[in-house]
Amino acid sequence: MKKFLPSVDYYTLGVVVALLGFGLIALSSASTVLSFERFGNNNYYFLRQVLYGLLPGIVMLYILSRIDYHIWQKFAPLAIFVGIALLVVVLIPSIGFKVGNARRWIHFGQFLFQPAEYVKLAVIFYLASWYDKRQHHVHDLYYGFLPILAIIGLISGLIILQPDMGTMMALVAIAACMFFIGGVHMKYLFSAAGAALFMLWILIKAEPYRLERLTTFFDPSIDSKGISYQITQALIAIGSGGIWGQGFGQSRQKYSYLPEPIGDSIFAIMSEELGFIRILIVLLLIFAFAWRGYKIARKAPDTFGKLLAGGITSWIVFQTLINIGGITGIIPLTGIPLPFISYGSTALVVNLSAIGILLNISRFADLNNEQRA
Repeated sequence: MKKFLPSVDYYTLGVVVALLGFGLIALSSASTVLSFERFGNNNYYFLRQVLYGLLPGIVMLYILSRIDYHIWQKFAPLAIFVGIALLVVVLIPSIGFKVGNARRWIHFGQFLFQPAEYVKLAVIFYLASWYDKRQHHVHDLYYGFLPILAIIGLISGLIILQPDMGTMMALVAIAACMFFIGGVHMKYLFSAAGAALFMLWILIKAEPYRLERLTTFFDPSIDSKGISYQITQALIAIGSGGIWGQGFGQSRQKYSYLPEPIGDSIFAIMSEELGFIRILIVLLLIFAFAWRGYKIARKAPDTFGKLLAGGITSWIVFQTLINIGGITGIIPLTGIPLPFISYGSTALVVNLSAIGILLNISRFADLNNEQRA
């Protein structure tokens, strides 16, 4: 007789589907100019996102939503080992694919794989497994905190060599949240935060362009045609959107004014076309995802499930905040994609895979008998 499988959380699934819808609409407009300029086809990037990101991502979401999440605990050490190995391999000139000054991709035929996206999920697996197995040693500095901190430091170092400051910041934020959920003593967290800020300052001082970005954060009017150009054009796009926006497909900034219109800057294009009222819906969806994801974490039946759900939710939420905060000038600008919306097949597949795992945890979570699908 077939074993009964509880249904997934309807609300989380609905929010993700809505965000994907906004993302496809935004990308179909934001990518037209860049697609035509580079490939003579207005839909090039949109079609690649669907074929190499959305479709395999949906398949992964469905499969992983049906596989008991407990199975991933035994593979956590292997996942983190593979992740570290990939971060090393991508730095090898003959293997890693370089765009500009960044070497972040491995080329597989028509597909570009970005190891750092996979590593985010691998770190969540490993931290969830680590603290689930060491619940009685969580306050032990030498056994419960420093070893895992060393691993996070190693991974962060490999990512910064690509270089990818935005991903490193997202990874540190994910780890900090999971340390907190895992019950690490607050004095250890504050000490680690102080050390992280010190290292961040060293990294900023080591590269002039990072220091320039920090300077322009405090005064965007400095060098508006140079280092401040992207944030200046992004703010123009957001401001010109007004209450109701310019209308779908009517963005002016996507015509080679705003750098990375399909990647880091896509939120600015969305704001320009949709306007404040409709972009507010997107922000509310992100808030709804955070509320629902953390509720699944709280109601998960075991520590591993709580940490896994909390880590996945924190990842999506913090990366979203870093992207939107940077493009709106709330925090210094960093290059990091907007989950479910920015162009990037690896990111979309990994994001949807993580959602599949979150939905599987929701099958076993006690959500007060609320409506499910």
